[in-house]
Parts: sequence; C-alpha cells; structure tokens
Amino acid sequence: MEKLRVGVVGVGYLGKFHAQKYHHMPDVDLVGVVDTDADQGKKIADDNCTVYYQDHQSLFGKVDAVSIAAPTPFHFSIAKDFLNQDVDVLIEKPITSLLEDADELIQIAESKRLIIQVGHLERFNPAVVELEGKIDHPRFIESHRLSIFQGRCTDVSVVLDLMIHDIDLILNLVRSEIKNVNAAGISVISGNIDIANARLEFVNGAVANVTASRISAKNERKLRLFQKDAYISIDFANHKITLVHPDSSKTDGIIPGMTIEELNFDKGDALDDELKSFVQSVQHRRPPLVTGQMGRDALKTALTIMAQIQETSQHLVC
Repeated sequence: MEKLRVGVVGVGYLGKFHAQKYHHMPDVDLVGVVDTDADQGKKIADDNCTVYYQDHQSLFGKVDAVSIAAPTPFHFSIAKDFLNQDVDVLIEKPITSLLEDADELIQIAESKRLIIQVGHLERFNPAVVELEGKIDHPRFIESHRLSIFQGRCTDVSVVLDLMIHDIDLILNLVRSEIKNVNAAGISVISGNIDIANARLEFVNGAVANVTASRISAKNERKLRLFQKDAYISIDFANHKITLVHPDSSKTDGIIPGMTIEELNFDKGDALDDELKSFVQSVQHRRPPLVTGQMGRDALKTALTIMAQIQETSQHLVC
C-alpha cells in the first residue's frame, strides 16, 4: 500500500503535535505544514522533515488527507476548500463556529463520500477505551474538568474550549436526545465565560451535570456514572477507575452488599491513537470513530449551553 499523503494546517500549540505524530507513522508521508506564522511554520516543518507553506491552497493536489488545527473561526472555510478538492479531513474540535457551517461540511462530505473526523480526543482516552462494554444506559453522569489558567484559547468560551470534550463523551454514552438544558457561567479573567456548569436532561430520563473551569487552583478531570447495576468513577489525572457493583455475597467492607474494584490505566497517547484511527479510516474508507455529525451534535449542545448562560446572565443584570 502506498503511503498516505497528509498535511497539517495550523501548527500552533496542538497542530505541531499532529505534525510530529504523522512524521513518525511509517505508512504516512507528511507532505507539508501550513501556518500564518512563518517562523513557527518553518520550525515545525524543519523539525519534521517536511515543507512549509504559507497558505493551505498550496497543499491542493499534494495530499490525500489533512488535519485542520487552525483557530475555530477558520475551520469551515479551510475544510470546505479541502472537501471540494476531494481531500478527507480531520477537524479539531469544535467542528465549526456555526451549526449551518457544520451542516454544509457534512453535506459536501456525504455527497462526495469523503471522511470528516472531528478531534474529540477523549474518545481515545485509555480510561474511556478500558470501560467500553462496561457502561450500559447510565442514568446520572457528573463530570468535572478544572484547569489551571493557561492564558490560551481565551478567545472562546470555556464551553467550547474544555466542556465540549465532556459534552461529546456524555452524548456518546447516553445516546438520547436532549430534552432540557439549564446552565450558568461567569467571566472572571478573559472576556469570555471562564467557569460554566450545565445540567442536561435527556428524553430517556438520564441526567448529566457538567462543570468546566479554566481558572482553577489545580487540574482535575473526573467523570462519575451511575447506572442500574454499577457506579463508575474515573479519575483521569491519577489514572484510576473505581467500579462498584452489587454483590449479595459481600457482607463486609465499606459498602455491604457491594463489590469495589480499583483499576489503573496507562496514560497512553490519545492523540497518536486518534490520528492513527483517522489514517485507517481514510485508507480503508470506513466511518471514523467521531463523525462530522457527532461533532455537529456536540457543537449544538455547546451553543445551547452558551445561549442559556447568556440568557441567565441578562436576567441577573436586570
């Protein structure tokens, strides 16, 4: 099989890692990288033995697939250009800024039988992979994603920056339409929402409580799920999973009648797994793990939460 010709558009904080991963894949030829910052672009190109281009159009006719890690407002126009050139795309989250733009990209891809994968990295997290088959119709989910202030991505709300990761995970776990959203959030340091909380109520009766902050005193990433036969807790930072199951033979312990199982998982390399999955989808022409429609669903929920926060804020001011 010939090597897959791949390019990366946007090689800033995240895109540079895309370039590094592709460079080390034996079945991939990293044709080139693109960035509006010439110094950064040339450095990443040199580091990964490839060519720097100042505009993404320079990759037309040279690549079979491309990672788009440019700022979110440019996702739509860049992805549309590549899809119209019959190039498969991996678009970093969120898929676009507007729902109608996501819809147009999905329509183009479907009409041309092209692949759109959205970079919801947590789907490839070793803890999430470890629990595949163990999570069954969760009734209540609680997620906390707290981050020490980094000073980047403050041009967007924390909902689109951090919370959207957990939104995508929750939608994939619950697999039901959202019936109601209640949300609140505030701006503390940046001009956008820095702390947000949302309660998602689903048609099937499930409820999710989601919190995200980018101005915490510590980094914390936890996900707790309650389902009919189990309580599952994931501590992403400390690489631990706690499983609690009913067990009538268990008469002692912390919780009588329950078995508590502690699992450890490796940190892994979710980005490497994500990009390899994208490459395999392109090579074998099969749907990606995170489709354009899934990215669109996560975006719709995130935008609904942001609208709810804005409405709540206006009422508080009044």
